[in-house]
Amino acid sequence: MGALSVWITGKTRSGKTTRLIEQFGNWSLDHQSDLISTVPPISKSKAALQQRQPQRVTALILAANSDNRLILLDRIWETRPELSAFHSTTPLGLLQDEVTLFWPLLVQSLNLKAQFPVRLRPETEQELATLLWSQELESGQLARAGVSPDRIVRQTLDLMQLAAMSGKSVAEIPRILAQGFGSSDGSDSLYSCIGQLLVRWRNWCLDRGFLTYSIVTELYWHLLNHPTYQQHLIRRYQMVLADDVDEYPAIMRHLFEFLLENGKMGAFTFNPTGSIRLGLGADPNDLAELQSRCQIESLDLSSGLAPQLFEPIVSSVIDNNIGLAELFYSLSESDVRLIKTQSRADLLRRTAEAIIEAVDTQQVQPQEIAVIGPGLDAIARYTLREILSHQGIAVDSLQEQRPLLSSPLVRALLTLLALVYPDLGRLVEREAIAEMLVVLSGVKRHSDPAKQSEELPSPPLSTIDPVRAGLLADYCFRPHPQQPTLLEVKAFPRWDRLGYSATQTYNQILQWINQQRQQYQQRLIPSPVSLLDRAIQRFFIPTQSLPSDQLAVLRELMETAIHYWEVDARLHPHPAAETSSETIRSFIQLLRRGVVSANPYPVKPVIPTEAVTLATIFQYRANRTSHRYHFWLDVGSPLWLSGGASTLWGAPLFLQEWAGDLWTPEDQINADTQRLHRILLDLLSRVCDRLYLCHSDLAVNGQDQLGPLLPLVHALCDLNLVDVFRD
Repeated sequence: MGALSVWITGKTRSGKTTRLIEQFGNWSLDHQSDLISTVPPISKSKAALQQRQPQRVTALILAANSDNRLILLDRIWETRPELSAFHSTTPLGLLQDEVTLFWPLLVQSLNLKAQFPVRLRPETEQELATLLWSQELESGQLARAGVSPDRIVRQTLDLMQLAAMSGKSVAEIPRILAQGFGSSDGSDSLYSCIGQLLVRWRNWCLDRGFLTYSIVTELYWHLLNHPTYQQHLIRRYQMVLADDVDEYPAIMRHLFEFLLENGKMGAFTFNPTGSIRLGLGADPNDLAELQSRCQIESLDLSSGLAPQLFEPIVSSVIDNNIGLAELFYSLSESDVRLIKTQSRADLLRRTAEAIIEAVDTQQVQPQEIAVIGPGLDAIARYTLREILSHQGIAVDSLQEQRPLLSSPLVRALLTLLALVYPDLGRLVEREAIAEMLVVLSGVKRHSDPAKQSEELPSPPLSTIDPVRAGLLADYCFRPHPQQPTLLEVKAFPRWDRLGYSATQTYNQILQWINQQRQQYQQRLIPSPVSLLDRAIQRFFIPTQSLPSDQLAVLRELMETAIHYWEVDARLHPHPAAETSSETIRSFIQLLRRGVVSANPYPVKPVIPTEAVTLATIFQYRANRTSHRYHFWLDVGSPLWLSGGASTLWGAPLFLQEWAGDLWTPEDQINADTQRLHRILLDLLSRVCDRLYLCHSDLAVNGQDQLGPLLPLVHALCDLNLVDVFRD
């Protein structure tokens, strides 16, 4: 059966996924033909019915991430959806679903507590781990120079995830760190402390039924070796298809090998120059060992500007193997332009102007443009969005990770919590009260003319502008540590200056708050999540005018709150009133620390927007899309060479190919250079027509830009391929 498996290898956009879908269709048709041909001649009508409705075969289809999975599903359903039944998921999604489904089996085999598991989101995981390790953090046992306590906790938890993905036990982590980073003064005690804390954390979570990604992965290793689960796995799936396996962790190789060894058909796509998640748990070289069990199909198709530009740029700019003559020739023959300024503010403005000009002259549509940078800060995102939006060009930020508290809607809802629940007065300030009044009355209700005859129109919420909100906060807000209160509007001696509309709106808000406080005292509010939902339904949803990004923020807040109180219910099954207020205080403080929670569902817009794509290098590569025009922002930045957030601390030490040698600075330089090679090839393969290199002499902090691609900027200047130059 191993000969039936197919290994499809090729570079970026070479047609690997298309070939995978085609193979899936062929196998499904062949399998159904075999089933129909073996129908016993019991009844002609029954056989005819089976021919009209052939038996469906179950396939396991995997994609690297959730966005790629949705795209893959759409492409499969666009072909022939009647071919076969299948289960589609991601590697981490599969591990989580299987551990949850077979949890009783794990409880029995590992002697765990018989309670339904609760998965911890990353932000909750970090908060609970910080509380559990508070003594060691305060004593400095985990301290490392230049690393904040929050970062230390996150890196320690990431080590457990890396170990679980590679099949290493938690007990091996101190030895791996000592071998890879070497032993110096105090390092052995640091590594030993890390191992002890991770063992304590794992046991603490399992005792309470909490599952993190690392614990789920570790448990799946046990599950995969259990005979009962193996029998279920063999019976459930007839074939496995995995797209972009170069992004998968090492544990997935063992799953695939088990299925292939038991006669299942397999089809895998592999990009030898991809490895986007290398450094985040993926082990592409280990997954590449699967090709020895498959028939290999190589796709040599090249796309984009990569055939013309990749080799000259890498050879002359990065590796210094050839002179600039070949690079000059390739640049002059390709559609590459340079936007060069002195300051970064001018660079952002000129980049936006170049996009506006290209759209206005109908050279390209907004959805055919991508702005990509090694690290897009909030200033760049805001500046580009404001300039382009002012010209009627929408901007879509891929997987934008912003703290929840950055949204005024979230801050207003948190202020409402502190006004309704007791003992939270120290979390409320006058400025927050003023902002809450502006936000809750910032949008008028829009009634549908078609429904006016069917239902009574709701009273409008008129706007309370910042000036009136400031006056109300100064005169009508009474601070108190236990119970801060909003007073009647007449507490302001000159309340007549507010106007009728603002007064009516304030009275409506005050009445709603007093009603909720009264219902809380009567125990009619089940949880703070219910109060948040009531506030959203009362002040935001009826307006029918919130943009999609603000609705996404509200969904994100609700998902975070639901999860937080689900975890709290497990920790405190019978909370007292004091415990409830303390939990709310902890929740508000958690968000105020700038926690970035997971993106809310739905993860894919129902109607695609005609917008310019704005993304970091990692986000854009992981999205696996392409555009006609590329704008590479900050092309002279040194961040093009560094891994940044796309590389976890100690990740190279958990690859299967690591032989236990010391990880030296030379090894790090080689790894960074190889990653830059992959980035350039990938991005050049995804730009179809024109490439703009956007460079400013000075970075955001005012320092000179001296990145690895700076010679490319100089070459374009020498060729006079500069669109704009600012002295």
